[in-house]
Amino acid sequence: MAEGGNLIVGLTGGMGSGKSTAAGMFAELGFRRLDADQVVREVLLPHAEVIAAVREHFGATVLDQDGRIDRERLGAIVFAADAALQWLEELLHPRIYHYWQGIYAAARGEKFIVEVPLLFEKHLANRFDFTVCVSTNSELQLRRLEQRGVPPGIARQRLAKQLPLARKCELADFVLLNDGTLEFLREQVSQLASRLSLTQHA
Repeated sequence: MAEGGNLIVGLTGGMGSGKSTAAGMFAELGFRRLDADQVVREVLLPHAEVIAAVREHFGATVLDQDGRIDRERLGAIVFAADAALQWLEELLHPRIYHYWQGIYAAARGEKFIVEVPLLFEKHLANRFDFTVCVSTNSELQLRRLEQRGVPPGIARQRLAKQLPLARKCELADFVLLNDGTLEFLREQVSQLASRLSLTQHA
């Protein structure tokens, strides 16, 4: 168990698999929710040090008229070039984990559900007590992403940067199936949350 008696569960899956929906259900059951993408959006990308590094590397065209990072422009660059994506990840990932460590250290005996899209791609499983993968079929993934406004071509491009969902399921300690109703997913989350909570006090 993590230092301080915290239970830290890593949650992953492909884009459009339903990670955020599942994380929200864990939160309703008393888990404290952390989201890697949210940390990037709200904490890191607005940070002056990160803005300066991104500007130096990619040029001023990735900034908007207020001098902030334009996530859409930056995303178009990094998802089109592996080297650019790797550079950005190497800039951001250590900062994400440092931020989380501060949150963990300030907590005692809490349960965390932590959304990490690239949990297995970046070999981060050892940072968590348990790992959970949310699985769905590729047709549903693309449909959900399209409903979010992501064009199919861009969705396929970004999914190609991730491990196949089947491989993530093989690597995870637990798998949640999200091909059915919300109630079906909620029932699985409830059962798993109870099971994981028992390990915290074992």
